[in-house]
Amino acid sequence: MQNDPEAADCYDYELPAELIAQEPLADRAAARLLVVERASGSLRHAHIRDLPELLSPNDLVVVNDTRVVPARLIGQRAETGGRWEGLFLAEVLAAGNRRCWSILAKTRGRPAVGERITLVDPAGAAAVELLLVGRGEGGTWVVEPQADEPTPVVLARVGRVPLPGYIRGGEARGEDVDRYQTVFAEQPGSAAAPTAGLHFTPQLLEQLSARGIRRAEVTLHVGLDTFRPIGTERIADHPMHTEWCAVPAATVAAVRETRSRGGRVLAVGTTAVRSLETATRDGQLEPFTGPTSLYIRPGFSFHAVDCLLTNFHLPRTTLMVLVSSLAGRDLIRRAYAEAIAKGYRFLSYGDAMLIV
Repeated sequence: MQNDPEAADCYDYELPAELIAQEPLADRAAARLLVVERASGSLRHAHIRDLPELLSPNDLVVVNDTRVVPARLIGQRAETGGRWEGLFLAEVLAAGNRRCWSILAKTRGRPAVGERITLVDPAGAAAVELLLVGRGEGGTWVVEPQADEPTPVVLARVGRVPLPGYIRGGEARGEDVDRYQTVFAEQPGSAAAPTAGLHFTPQLLEQLSARGIRRAEVTLHVGLDTFRPIGTERIADHPMHTEWCAVPAATVAAVRETRSRGGRVLAVGTTAVRSLETATRDGQLEPFTGPTSLYIRPGFSFHAVDCLLTNFHLPRTTLMVLVSSLAGRDLIRRAYAEAIAKGYRFLSYGDAMLIV
């Protein structure tokens, strides 16, 4: 690694393939937890189930209540019969106020505007036709579903769990329907799970509450650009993606009350961090709803977040930049080296890190 905080190589590391978790644990709260103390630079080992004792009664846990939609799409090109695979990202409006989807897609050959795709449901039956109507930003397609039902109804009929490709090549099983979803998921819209939230169980939430640790919610619909490696030499040159988020007034009030009691705000996941810091203006947290392209890099001043619970991330990503900005590059390097040496499980179904 380089020592230049603006060099993308500074956020790279060697991730052993055998440490990429392929299955969720039977007990979500049994995941290992590497506790990273910024003040002392110390590292210690615990488990997610230890969170009530690791936090203080005056602390506030802020979770992302987004719900993963069945966004993975499988179909055939009508003209060639070739296999086609896509990922629903968002609903968009095209010319004439037509209801369309923004998707990522892959297939052999070069699909053209005007081509039709026949989606098949999980049972393999032809279900819905898509019309390719144009290209979007970042290699996306704009497609028009040939169906009268609302998008959530169509996706429920034809979609599959959008597991990332590093888990079984993206092939989901029945148990993934529940396990690739947080227990507090409410607002549908994510193409990927806010993975730090996957560790919580109803029992753990009850234990936190019994200890006097409150919970508040934000919503950020996760897009796949979050996980894309930085393709530029300088991190500032990497185009940051845009995602939709909301920080309600009740959460703003909970953060202010926590601070007034001397408590800490623990963001569960980088999505909660970006939501809270997006909603902060001139050092003051305010209710917010809308798009965010906040890119947290070294030198960023955190105003709303004190601590972070996060999974271990892919190398050379904006997520690595974010956690390094909060904890410091050297400490994160040591933490990742320790996690690798101790055989921690990485990425979406893996273990976690608590930065305090």
